Amino acid sequence: MNKHEENQLKSISVDGHLISPVLSEDVKNYLIDIDGTICDDIPNEEPERMATAAHFLDALETLNSWYSQGHIITFFTSRTEEHRKITEDWLDKFGFKYHGLLMNKPRGGNYHWIDNHLVKATRYEGKFTQLVQKEVKIQVFEK
Repeated sequence: MNKHEENQLKSISVDGHLISPVLSEDVKNYLIDIDGTICDDIPNEEPERMATAAHFLDALETLNSWYSQGHIITFFTSRTEEHRKITEDWLDKFGFKYHGLLMNKPRGGNYHWIDNHLVKATRYEGKFTQLVQKEVKIQVFEK
C-alpha cells in the first residue's frame, strides 16, 4: 500500500477493537482486469503477444480520469508473476495510471467474491464509459 492509499483509509473500531480500515464513501477502490478489458484478450499461453497488445482508448481515458479524481486503480490479472515486467512495461508504455498490480487472479471467470467489506461488481461488455446506477438482483447470505 502506498502513502496515497494509506492517507485515504479511516480507522474504525467496534466495541473498542480496531477492525479493517475503510475508504471514505467518495473514493472507489477499482480492481480492473487487463486482458479483454483494457486491451486485446491474450491468454497466458501466448505471452509473446502481451508486449504488442492493442490498448482500448476508452479504457485508458476512463481509468486515468478515475485516477485523477482520487480513486484507487489496481489491475487484477490472471497473468502470472513471470508476466509482471512485460505487463508493467506495457501499462507504462500506453500511459495507464495505477496504484497496484495484482497477478495470478484465478482463471475462468464466474467469480463470486465474498468479503466483509462492500463489493460492487461491473461486468465489462466491450466499452468503457462512466458507471451508471441500476437496480439489479443479487445473491446475499440468508439471515
